[in-house]
Amino acid sequence: MDIQNEKEKKQYSGINRLLKSQALQTLMEKWSDGSFEEFMDDWKWIFSYSKRYKKAIIFYTLLGIFSSTLSLGSSVVSKYMIDIIVGKQLDKLWLLALIMVSSTVFSLVFSSLVSRISTKISIQVGNDIQADIFSRIVSADWMALHHYPNGDLLNRFNSDVGTVSGNAIGWLPNVIIHTYTFLSTFAVILYYDVTMAFIALLSAPFLLLASRWVLRKAREYRQRVMEMNSKLMTFEVDTFYNLDTIKSFGVTEKYGRELGKWQEKYKHHNLEYNLFSIKTNILTTMISTAVSLAAFGYCLFRLWTDAISYGTMTLFLQQRSALSGQFNALVGIVPGMLNSSVSAHRIREIVDLPREELNPEAAAALQDHAADGLTVRMDGVNFAYEEHSRVITDSDFIARPGEIVALVGPSGEGKTTMIRLILGLIHPEGGHVTLTGSDGQALDVSADLRQFFSYVPQGNTMLAGTVAENMRMVREDATDEEIIDALKAACAWDFVSKLPDNIHSPVGERGRGFSEGQAQRIAIARALLRDAPVMLLDEATSALDVTTERQVLKNIIRQHPNKTCIVTTHRPSVLNLCQRVYRVMQTQVRELSEAESSRMAMDF
Repeated sequence: MDIQNEKEKKQYSGINRLLKSQALQTLMEKWSDGSFEEFMDDWKWIFSYSKRYKKAIIFYTLLGIFSSTLSLGSSVVSKYMIDIIVGKQLDKLWLLALIMVSSTVFSLVFSSLVSRISTKISIQVGNDIQADIFSRIVSADWMALHHYPNGDLLNRFNSDVGTVSGNAIGWLPNVIIHTYTFLSTFAVILYYDVTMAFIALLSAPFLLLASRWVLRKAREYRQRVMEMNSKLMTFEVDTFYNLDTIKSFGVTEKYGRELGKWQEKYKHHNLEYNLFSIKTNILTTMISTAVSLAAFGYCLFRLWTDAISYGTMTLFLQQRSALSGQFNALVGIVPGMLNSSVSAHRIREIVDLPREELNPEAAAALQDHAADGLTVRMDGVNFAYEEHSRVITDSDFIARPGEIVALVGPSGEGKTTMIRLILGLIHPEGGHVTLTGSDGQALDVSADLRQFFSYVPQGNTMLAGTVAENMRMVREDATDEEIIDALKAACAWDFVSKLPDNIHSPVGERGRGFSEGQAQRIAIARALLRDAPVMLLDEATSALDVTTERQVLKNIIRQHPNKTCIVTTHRPSVLNLCQRVYRVMQTQVRELSEAESSRMAMDF
């Protein structure tokens, strides 16, 4: 017992040894260790969104106060109504009934209006924050963003934004409204009976102290259930994402059994939580009933001695419960503040990520020469994702308009890194990656210069929608004729034209309904529709047969003679069409001689 007491002394400090509130303790620790300033900075950031709606927040607060006043007034009216009925003063009954009905209707209307305004503003704030975060994510530096897994970004983008938006508007008004309601309720009870008022006041913290352990354990159980739910969802997403692989290996029954195991674990945690909820509900109900009986007993005593009326007793019992609820609501705001602070901090980490380098003037200057073709050049480039782990070392590269230039080498040696350097997604530690126009001016690549590239990455990049919608992703104003011309150049029109609605035929998620080769040809057609001076094909023809592959590359150069085409590949058919071949191996990018290229093509 002494050991447990010592642990509690270390865990809770000051007045919190009595309250034992984890939320209050966190605030006190933040104050003592200097991180309270960080907590305030998070809330200043939240208020930066809230202040855009200050008029609506003021209106929302006034409505809340007015609604609480009407509700309290209705309770007072009901007291007099009961006294009138008991006293058989029927001549005043109609007036009080009218007042009570009117008060109830007004209270209902205004509470609904408050709920409507609060929801509307909360959604708008959430949309504003999401729009800002989305803009930050898509414009963030690739290396900085690379440290955040997609699932984590989605969680911050949805869950954390929801937490912040829910409190950004409601926190301050709720403090004001709950405080006003608490004080006005206490004042009404105090007006009728001082002793009753203090009994009602003391019952609220008694219930709070009695339930502190219950609340802490409930959070623990809830967290376990949510964690298990996340694991179950992860299993389901992975299964559906890889359904073709699972079916092809004939292991669907195995995954069915695995699902059963996860469901059993989820059921176990849920039933544990449910049993705990039942037990705690019984406990809290017993405590609440005991307090209510004590208050009821006092009321009966006062009623027996003719110190109060039936209406006053009803008012007291009703408002005692309301006072306890308002006290708990006020205390419950602290955990909400902490949760919002944590979520805001997680969001700010994304918002504060460094942005990509922009150079709009360079893009405008290069635009005048884009039609003549652009030269891609790397001079003495060094790059490493992590310190002491070099990927590219002192390497040169060049690709000119009208050329097909190949990047070859073992998997994982740096070919995709080269593409990222050329696109300006990552930047060299030493050396330069430039685009040069026909006027000879060389400009370092940046996010603004990415408009001069068409990129076809590895893997299936089809989106759910139609073929035309997939194509127009890169050019919203493209006509049907331009889309068809691009499909023809990519040797994709031969199968698209046979679809029920040709370019308006639906495409399933991740290109479902199309083969890998068909999906690749549509992706190449999409890049051609963009009609950028430089085309980057990262293993983009790997699923095509040799004849189709050669025809696609020939069409690109024949129809777009000034286009610079860079491909990463392992296919000999591509190497035979290339003006130059660069080998990426052991961090070095080296141009192969014609004889070496020929031997490499023969070795495939």
